Order: sequence, then structure tokens, then C-alpha cells
Amino acid sequence: MADRAGGFSGRLALRWLIGGEWRFHPARFLMTAVSIAVGVALGFAVHLVNGSALASFDGAMRGISGAAELSIRATSPLGFDERVYPRVATAGGVADTSPVVSLDARIGRVRVTLLGVDVIRAAAVTPSLIGLRASGPDTQNDAVFDEAALFLSRRALMQTGARVGSVVTVVANGRTVPLRIAGTLPATDDATIGVIDIAAAQWRFGRLGRIDRLDLALSDRAAAEPALRALLPADAVLSTPEKQNAQGDALSRAYRVNLDMLALVALLTGGFLVYSAQSLSVVRRQRAFALLRTLGMPRGGVMAAVVVEGVAIGVVGSAVGLLAGYGLAWAALHCFGGDLGAGYFAGGHSQVVFQPLAAMVFFALGLLAACLGSALPARVAARAAPAAALKNVGDVIDPRQRIAWWPAAALLVAGAGAAVLPAVGGLPLFGFAGMALMLAGGVAGVPWFARTLLAPLARRGAANVPRLLAVRHLHGAPGEAATALCGIVASTALMIAMATMVTSFRGAVDDWLGDVLGADLYARTTAGASFDPATRTRLAATPGIARVAFSRQLPLTIAADRPPVSLIARPERNGRDPLLVLIDRAPSVPAGALPVWVSEPAQRLYGWEPGDTIALPIAGRTRFFVAGVWRDYGRQAGAVLIDEADYQRLTGDEGRDEISVMVTPGQDADRVAAGLTARLPTALREQVEITRPATLRKLALTLFDRSFAVTYLLEAVAILVGLAGVAATMSAQTIAREREFGMLRHLGLTRRQLMSMLATEGAIVGLTGALAGIGLGLVLAQVLIHVINPQSFNWTMTTRIPVGTLFGVAAALTGAAALTAVLAGRRATARSAITSVREDW
Repeated sequence: MADRAGGFSGRLALRWLIGGEWRFHPARFLMTAVSIAVGVALGFAVHLVNGSALASFDGAMRGISGAAELSIRATSPLGFDERVYPRVATAGGVADTSPVVSLDARIGRVRVTLLGVDVIRAAAVTPSLIGLRASGPDTQNDAVFDEAALFLSRRALMQTGARVGSVVTVVANGRTVPLRIAGTLPATDDATIGVIDIAAAQWRFGRLGRIDRLDLALSDRAAAEPALRALLPADAVLSTPEKQNAQGDALSRAYRVNLDMLALVALLTGGFLVYSAQSLSVVRRQRAFALLRTLGMPRGGVMAAVVVEGVAIGVVGSAVGLLAGYGLAWAALHCFGGDLGAGYFAGGHSQVVFQPLAAMVFFALGLLAACLGSALPARVAARAAPAAALKNVGDVIDPRQRIAWWPAAALLVAGAGAAVLPAVGGLPLFGFAGMALMLAGGVAGVPWFARTLLAPLARRGAANVPRLLAVRHLHGAPGEAATALCGIVASTALMIAMATMVTSFRGAVDDWLGDVLGADLYARTTAGASFDPATRTRLAATPGIARVAFSRQLPLTIAADRPPVSLIARPERNGRDPLLVLIDRAPSVPAGALPVWVSEPAQRLYGWEPGDTIALPIAGRTRFFVAGVWRDYGRQAGAVLIDEADYQRLTGDEGRDEISVMVTPGQDADRVAAGLTARLPTALREQVEITRPATLRKLALTLFDRSFAVTYLLEAVAILVGLAGVAATMSAQTIAREREFGMLRHLGLTRRQLMSMLATEGAIVGLTGALAGIGLGLVLAQVLIHVINPQSFNWTMTTRIPVGTLFGVAAALTGAAALTAVLAGRRATARSAITSVREDW
């Protein structure tokens, strides 16, 4: 009976402790729950957006690929010789083969992937690419063989605004061809594609003798793969659906992982705020816990009370966070698209795909953060001696006692060590682990930092009594200050680290654009159009042009499971082009060698160093000498640059798709642009865009800002969470010291002096947190800039410190802490001095 009575009384005490805390301090409970909800919402939203975008992208790729078992794909848009087709069709293990011509096309302003297929072969290999003819008296059974018939996916049909039966103008490979929409492709709803007969595609769009891929149906895969590799032309690769998915995934994987990690850091910050709030709650209820311990409650009961509160906070916060995350994901997909503005899945129309497993994981993470944030305060509450706790409230550390600095130093050193470890599978996992350790070390070092910072002020004294009391209080209670500061330091450090990284990256891109955009006018073609030799001769003779350079840029597949690099062919004078920002070069180019200059991302991805000899799938497997490495922030997958004359000789491709023009001094650039347009063939004018360097620079920086829009959002959330943490912790600490204020008023301090003391305390706490957060954030920024960014995106840059942001954050945190302390102090000093100290009588 006694055990049952004890168990009942224990449960009653727990309900009384928890219920009373929630009734009398609902704001604290809501604030901590919201901090968890914000972290869960951001993480879940980013994960949902990423998953939804990839699902849509994979669906589009399957639509374009037709879900063939195996494919032979050209390494560039130049295609490969169609004479490979009969040899592949008779290879061992191959059941059927379907040739495909693939073109980037445009219908009006809508970009479409135009596929030319052999209807009979595709019916056996990739039936999803076979269109359904429309019903109607004008539609014949042989519509799929009509050279003027076009079948569109439903998405393409919707975007063009056309109807089945109407005639549209299709622009591809520099040709303009009218085609009649004969039907739809019902099995490819996720892709924006059109399908025509392969013979019509080769004839009408200038691709005679060339194909872009061979889709295969296999009877024996084990026998087919080695046989196909023996037949594989040098300008093609063997690809599987898995490799296609890996190639698409690699486009945005680093970006997606970075966003996931930053969102999880926001959740970690929420855990720190839970720790702050729970620690203050424990300090405030220290006497209540001591009384219960004196009446027989075991230590486990006290720990249970605090941990159960953390569980409740985690459950509520995680549940709200999942709902908010779903809403954020929906809004992000509609406002920014599936790539969150980064440009990886341009033109995509992703829908939110709910992921139950991810929801459970993020719910568990939110619950874990809340529980861990409550575990340490619970342990402190359970270990407090009841007799001492009944007489003491607050930080009881002796001001003369040294505070250990080595745990913080150990965590910081461990974090730095982890950060320098190499990437895992191309992802900077150790870099993020190092950031987490360094963040923990920075927070752990706050008591030592606060004591060290305040020690000179405490020794010096002050004539102003309120200021002296404020300094002495904080110097003598570093643990209390640290509790208030841990959430502030974590959120501020995160925000400063991201702001410094973005500022450094944007500044580097801006400088690079200034270096590479050295011409007065730029022109480029769209929809696969190109400038033929005759057109180039006319354009070069335009009045007002001092110098003109034509170039070619094509995607070049090096490996089937990696995104293609950009092949750039333009006039190069031994790499001395002033627009080529070289960061490393070979001492000399051997006689007879073909030089190639590789971009920094290509160097990091493929290990190409100056002086190496590499083979590229250009006109077979041509060997090139790496003459140098150049800086390039425009092509994450890498780029290789060869001389235009070498490209012409190797490929025979006479087309060029980009122009850079230097205008004669004194000539009007707009007039020269109009002259260029007038000299273009009429059919080509709508396919050429002429722009000024200032416009290109503005567009590039706008795209940069769009790609980092979510990062800016995370920065804003971090600083808002930090300010909320300042307000909540300062308010809770101030209200908990009501008896102290009553005693000070008995000793002669006026209410105005108390307000001055609290304002000084708040300002010191806010400034200390800002300084610690800024210092830690600048350290974390070095990991982001020099470890995570190169391992994720293969770009390097120098650090640029956003001085204005640092001062703004310090001022905001200092002012918010001072204002909150004063506002909370008005409430704490509202009662009379006698009422405030009556419990001590």
C-alpha cells in the first residue's frame, strides 16, 4: 500500500509541477515549442521540395528516355554516325533497337525536347514515345508516319496553348519547320517533349546521317553489355536508367544536401533554445524541487518532471513543424520552383509529394532536440542538494573560482580536425560534422568568454552604482549568463557564417564577371540555331565593329553517370586571352600537342592538372595537353576550352552559337547591335539574343540571388530565432529575480536605478552574445568557404567579411536584450518591496 501511495503521490507531484509551469508560464512553453517547430518546418520543407523536384525530374527524364533497358548515347549534341545502328542491332543479347534523334526545340516561347523516332522500332522498345492519334475525320491511320505530324506530351500541349489538329512552327537546329499536332503522348505527362518520325527529323532539321541515341531492349543483359562496349563509337557512352538518374541527381545533390544540413542546424539552434528555457525554468523552480526532494521524491522524479516537459515541447513543436513544413514546401514550389530558384530544374512544375518516412524522421529529430535540450537541466535539478537549494536560487559559482576552458577548446579542435577530412562520395559530410562540433565548442566556451570579458570591468569598479551592480552580477553568475546566451550564440553564429559565405561568393562572382565580360556586345543563338560561315562573314563586316570573335559551346559527356561538362571552342592565343582568368598553367605546351584549358570545377572533378595528357570524346578519343586551369563560376559541372581552329579541324562542325563584339571607339553600341540584327538571315533573327555586358552581369547576379534565396531565408530565421531567444531568456531571468529587486529597493535603490541596472545587464548580455556569435560565425564561415563550398561545388574563393552585417547584428542583439530586460523589469518591480521579499521573512 505504501508503494502504491508513494507512486500515486509521485505522479500527482509530477502533474502539479508540469501543469503549474504551463499554466503560469505559457509564453515560455510556446516559445520553446515554436523554436522546435521552426527547425522541423525548415528541414521538412526543404526535404519535401528536394524530393518532389527529383521525382518530377526523374519523371521527365523517363519521359524523354522512354524507359529503355539500356541506351547508347552521344557524348555531344553533334550525335554519332547512324551506321552504328545495324551493328548494334545484331549484337549478342540485344532483342530490339530503336534509333532516336534528340533536338532542343522551341514552339513559340516554349522550350521542347523534340525526338525523332522509328515508330515500328519504338513500339517494341519504348512504347511510351508512341503518340495516340486524335479522333476526327481528318486523321488517318498512318498519321504517325506523316513527315508533318507532331505528337506532344500533355504538358507541352498545355504550355504551348495549341490544340490537336492545329499547325505550329517548330524551331530546332537553326531550322524553322511547320508541323501539325496529330495527337498526344499520354505516357509522358512529366516531360515537355514532342515526337516526330525520325526520317522527317533528320531531313527537315539537318541531321542526315547522325543520330543521338539507340534505345535497346535486351534478351541477355550479361551478354549484351560486353558486346556493346566493343562496338561503342568513341563519341558515345553506354547508359542505363540508373546512370541517367544518377546524372540528374548529381546536378543538384550538393545544393540539396547543403540546404538539408543548414535546416538541421536551425533545428540544432532550436534545441539550444530549449536548453536555455528549461535551464531558466529549473533555476526558478529550484526551491520547489528541493521541497519535493525533502518530502521524499527521488532524483528520478525530478528528472522525469523536466524531461516530460521536454517531450511535450518536442511533440507539440514537431507536429506543428510538420504541418508548417508542408505548407512551406507548397509555397516554395509555387514561388521558386523545384530547384528553389537555383536553376537546376528550370521549367519544372513540381507538385508536393508527401513522404511519410521523412515526416517520421523529422518528427523524431524534433523530439530528440527537445529531449536533449531538457536532459542537462534535468540532471542539474536532480543533483542539487535539497538543503542548499532551499536557501539558494540562481548561479552559485564562486566568482573567484576559475571556469574550465579546455572542454570548449577540445570541441573546437576536434571540429577543425573533422573539417579538413576529405569529402565522402563527393559530399562534405565531415565538414558539416566539424561545424556541429565547433558550434558546440563555441557554446560550451560562453561561460569562460563571459567571465574573461567582464573581469576587467569587475576589477575596475564604477562610480555608477546600477552599472557596477550589473557588471558584478554577471561576472559572479557566468552560468546564468551562459544559459541566456547559448541560443543567441548558436543562432548568431549560424547567421554570420552564412552571410559571410554568401558575401564572399557573390563578391567573387561579381569580380569574375568583370574580368570575363570584356566585350561591348554579346550575341547567342537559341533552340540549337547556329551562325554558318556565310552569316559570320556578313556579321564581321558590320560597320562600327573593331573586333569580333565567334565561339561554340556544347555539352560533352565524359561519364554516363555525371553531368556533362561544357565544351567551349573559341579563338585562343596560347591561353593569353585576357578574358580567360587563369589560376594555374603548364610551363609550356609540347610541340605538336593539342592544348586544352580546363575550368577549376573540371580540375577538381576529374583530377586534370596542368601538364597532364587527357582523352576527350571529340572526333573519337582525341588526346589533349592540359595547358592551364581557369576560374569559372558559371558551370558547376566543369568546362573545357579548346582553340576554335582545332575544334573545326577535328569535328568539321562549321556552326557557331556565340559572338563577342568589340565596338570601334566612338561608335554607339546600340547602333552596332541594330546593324548586326539587320545582317542576320530573316529566319535567324528571332533565334538570336543580343545583350550588353551590364545586362548579362545584372542577370547573372539576379540568378545568383535567386539561387541563394532560401539561404537568405535561413539567415532571417536564424536572426529572428536569436532575437526571440534574447527576449525570452532575459524576460525569464528578470522575472525570476523579483525578490532580489525587492531587497535592493530596501537598500535604497530607486525603481529608475533598477531599470538602469537591468538595461546595462541586458546590453552586456546581448553584446557578449553578439561578440561570441560573430567570432564563432566567422570561424564557421571559413569551413563553409574553404571546405564545404569547394567539396560541394568545386569553386574556391577568398573570404569577404560583411562588416555592415556584423555591426547590425551586434546592435540588434544588444538593443533587443536591453529593451527586453527593461520591459520585464517593469513587471518584476511593479509590486511593493515588502511584498517582493516576504518569502524571505
